[in-house]
Amino acid sequence: MQSFQPPRRILMGPGPSDVSPRVLSALARPTIGHLDPEFQALMEDIKAGLARLMNAPDHACVPLPAPGTAGMEAAIMNLLEPGDVAVIAVNGAFGGRMADMAGRAGAEVVTVDHAWGEPVDPARIEAALKARQAKVLAFVHAETSTGARSDAQTLCALARAHGALSIVDCVTSLGGIAVDVAAWDADVVYSGTQKCLSAPPGLSPIALSKRAQAAISGRREKVRNWLCDFNLLMSYWGGEGGRTYHHTAPINALYGLHESLVMLFEEGQQAAIVRHARVHEALVAGLEAAGLKLLVDPAHRLPQLNAVVVPEGVDEAAVRAHVLQRWDLEIGAGLGPLKGKIWRIGLMGASATPWHVRLCLTALCEALAAQGFTADAAAAVAAAEASLERRLAA
Repeated sequence: MQSFQPPRRILMGPGPSDVSPRVLSALARPTIGHLDPEFQALMEDIKAGLARLMNAPDHACVPLPAPGTAGMEAAIMNLLEPGDVAVIAVNGAFGGRMADMAGRAGAEVVTVDHAWGEPVDPARIEAALKARQAKVLAFVHAETSTGARSDAQTLCALARAHGALSIVDCVTSLGGIAVDVAAWDADVVYSGTQKCLSAPPGLSPIALSKRAQAAISGRREKVRNWLCDFNLLMSYWGGEGGRTYHHTAPINALYGLHESLVMLFEEGQQAAIVRHARVHEALVAGLEAAGLKLLVDPAHRLPQLNAVVVPEGVDEAAVRAHVLQRWDLEIGAGLGPLKGKIWRIGLMGASATPWHVRLCLTALCEALAAQGFTADAAAAVAAAEASLERRLAA
């Protein structure tokens, strides 16, 4: 075997995003023990940072030792028991994954299906909650498969009004748009480190309300997932009265998460949200100047995940291969019914800069031109630049 030397890529797909040199440097710091007093102090700092980032001062906030899918599974498996009713909004791949997991937990799953690319419809959710006494309402705030944003505050309010606990998938939203757990009064919110936080994949920040914690403590049977059983996990992360060994924490990955939080707070949370919006508007202006369209209605688009419709007659896989081979640029393909129909272009965290927008537009126009689709790269970049200037002048 030989040492692996990865190629340098520019990551503008649905995740992971580019990782900053500061975070990469943090990952290389000396490993210490997971019960070392210095590491335990870091754990407390991370918990406080996550509570601040999500505005969840009254929630238990910890990073699970696995990627964002573990946050989804932890939320589902901790709250649901066999026979419980779960209303799941499905407007893309990850709502569908929630429904699958709820079924595996033994719950009776009521899906409220939407066309991919649409936000979750509160009226349809309310009708489903009125029809059944649900223990849980689960939905995706920022659907990574489509780039659609749903109204988390309204949906969480519906859950409370009908006696249900809310589970909110914020894997793609956290750090890119506002995630306000206290204002939403959400019960379980989870995310991932590899999107707008621009840390490597492998950790899932999660926040649980006191209502959710009480429901978990009062379960009739044990949680079906041992690693992410919140009752066991908090014996290590809780900190009250000392910590009990639960698992060997991913020490260096937590260094990286901590550094990404430090950087985000240095920039300012609102400044980061404005940055994502600004570069999104520039990208959209450039794409439209190149003759391309986006899948999602402007009112519901995510700035950090842009679903671009593949023009008629264009081989979408060939375009992705072109920009990867010629530009070392990664953009994403569509999933499910959108496979072959869209590209997913990420503007997340360290990948949300004007430079990334210019490079992406130039590379994409070149790849389209190679297939005979007329796309003026100069006009696209000029439109993006004009958008950026308007934002600065505003």
